[in-house]
Amino acid sequence: MMVPNELWKTCTFLKKSAKKQMKKGFYILEKFLQETDIIDFSNHDVQKLAKSLSQSLNNDIEISKKCFEYVRDEIRHSGDYKDDIVTCKASDVLKYKTGWCYAKSHLLAALLRANHIPCGLSYQRLTLSDDGSGDIYSLHGLNSVYLKNFGWYRIDPRGNKEGVNAEFEPPIEKLAFPIRFNGEKDFTKIYSEPLDIIVDTLTKYKTCESVRSNLPDIEIE
Repeated sequence: MMVPNELWKTCTFLKKSAKKQMKKGFYILEKFLQETDIIDFSNHDVQKLAKSLSQSLNNDIEISKKCFEYVRDEIRHSGDYKDDIVTCKASDVLKYKTGWCYAKSHLLAALLRANHIPCGLSYQRLTLSDDGSGDIYSLHGLNSVYLKNFGWYRIDPRGNKEGVNAEFEPPIEKLAFPIRFNGEKDFTKIYSEPLDIIVDTLTKYKTCESVRSNLPDIEIE
């Protein structure tokens, strides 16, 4: 167990290390602050919400948590609620208040980037069966946010339900889904834009069931 002095030294080291990484890697982080066709944070309503959520907050941790909890709790997961509105662009996710996990991650990225906090898109490959049987998998979308004191930190705004409890407690990750079975994978790369296969799925299919029947997947070796 760490004594207070050791804990202080560790925290000081982490802060200095994170600041050094931020300075050296700014050119890399910059792409995680840019607007895209999908992460359209210049939209009036997205800007208004981003400003409202960050009001009176003092740092990137507080703002990130507030934005995360908004998307997690106030935007419906289209699959859970069987919503027949398929959204992709951040502004549409906000407008219709629904989205699949991928779309919700697009909105969270937009809200954080609008608040000048670097945010990327991360993915997992998960089995669709609860017990790991079968060979049907799909990608799952979540976010990685760059926090000054911790570096990259993954968060999952897909929405909690029975058996799913994603939280914001840096530096501890509390994601919706752990990797448990053969064929599942955490993709370590952080993307500044959504994968083409994600955008194709969310723009091609127009109903909840058609998306559910055609969830995007990437085979792994």
